[in-house]
This record gives sequence, C-alpha cells and structure tokens, in this order.
Amino acid sequence: MSTQDAAHIDTAQPNTARVDIVRRNNIRSYWRAAITLLIAALLYEAVARSGYFPPVLLPTLPKIGLALWGSLADGSMPRHVVYTLYRVMFGFGLAIVVGIPLGILMARFRHVENFFLPLVSAMMPIPSFALVPLFMLWFGIGNTTTVLIVFYAATFPIVFNTWSGVRSVNPLWLRAAGAMGADENSLFWKVIIPGASPFIITGMRQAFLRAWIAVVGAEMIAASDWGLGWVIFDAKEFLNADLMLASLAVIGFIGFVFERLVFGSLERATVLRWGMMRAAKG
Repeated sequence: MSTQDAAHIDTAQPNTARVDIVRRNNIRSYWRAAITLLIAALLYEAVARSGYFPPVLLPTLPKIGLALWGSLADGSMPRHVVYTLYRVMFGFGLAIVVGIPLGILMARFRHVENFFLPLVSAMMPIPSFALVPLFMLWFGIGNTTTVLIVFYAATFPIVFNTWSGVRSVNPLWLRAAGAMGADENSLFWKVIIPGASPFIITGMRQAFLRAWIAVVGAEMIAASDWGLGWVIFDAKEFLNADLMLASLAVIGFIGFVFERLVFGSLERATVLRWGMMRAAKG
C-alpha cells in the first residue's frame, strides 16, 4: 500500500467515526423526543379521563385521533395545511431575503445602523396580531394580509440576531485573516458569516416560531375559508374541541419536523461543520 493510500485511510477514518457519532446522537435524540412526547400524551390522557373537565371541552386522545383521521380522510386537513404552509413559507422567505442583508448592513455601516436600529427597536415589540385589523383595511381579507403579517412578525428577529451576530465576530479573527492576506470578500464569506452563523440561525428559528404565531392569529380573522387558524376558530364556534386539538397537533408536528430536519440540518451543515459550537447532547 502506498503512502498516499495510507494517508487517505488515516484521514478518512476520523471522518467516518465523526459521521457515526453524529448518527448515533441523532438516533438517541429522536428516542428521547419520542419518550418526552409519549409522557406528555399520557399525562394529557390522564387529565382528560379524570372527569375534572367536561369531555366535550377536553376530549381523550382517541377522540382527537378520530377527528384528525376524519379530516385527513375527507381531504380538508391536507388542504388547510397547504394553505397555512404557503402563507408561512412565503412570509418567512421574504423575511429572510430582507432581514439577513439588512442586519449585515446595519452591523457593517454605522449610518445604516443609526437609521434602522431605532425603527427595529420600536416596531419589534408591537404584536403582529394587533396589526391584523389595520392590514385588513389596507389589503383586504385573504392571502396578502396573512402573508404580510407573517413577514412583519418574522423579519425583526432575523434582523436583530444577524446584526448582533456580525457585531460579535471576534476582532482577532479578522486581524488574523487580514494578516494572512485575506481580502474583504474572503473576510466576509470565510470569517464574518461563519462567525455570525449561530446568531443568524437562532434568529431564523425565532422568526419561524413567530411566523406560526402570526399566521394562526391572522387566519382566525383575515383568512376566508382555508388554513389551520381558520379551522381552530371555526371549530370553537361549534365546540369541536377534538378538531381544535387535532389542528394544534398538526401544527406541533410540522414545527417538530422543521426544527429537527430543516434547522437541525442547516445547523449541522454550517455552525457544527465550521466548529462554531458543539452539538447538542439531547
């Protein structure tokens, strides 16, 4: 065996071991999540069967499952999910396109920061739900109002975290890279963005959470006939608590999938790969 082959094996073995460790950690993480959700479900079922609440207000898990199955079988739940996901992803995507560049510009240029930071600080605490009636007057009822409410809710966490992340990049990294001959473009893509990536991904996680809060609230008022928020609001009018809880379970499932598969994969492909943080144990 040649020296090059031996060197290749030596370098490949640590990578293989690292992949195996990550895979085992992921499997353990899913098992722990499953156990946690199972315990929560058992506690809920115990409370539902205790008789403390009327069954019509706190249905058991089998009744919620039947309501979910019925809405899936007649095709209504998938259609509601599609409408809500469209609104969430459209508004969330717009927030990413606007928020990340704006946060970077605020951190890199003082005059941009001086202009936008007071606006972000003043508008970020305003609940998106409070703007739904105003947006309805401006844009009417339907997708436009709901998407804009999601965009409003999701933009500020991304802007603020991106701004904080770029400003927190260690100056020693910049000086060291500059001393090694890195130009401005290399500093930005190979030092600033990796250094700020934990903050940016955290901002995206917070924005996605706020996007769901915003879309459900907006759909309760501004959506016409379709969307998970509309389902919850309409079911409340007829005391269909089983359908309400089934819709909440669908929202929780979607959030869980996005957190584990989308944001988790993005984190592994960026901040963990670049060594900016350690992998979570749970």
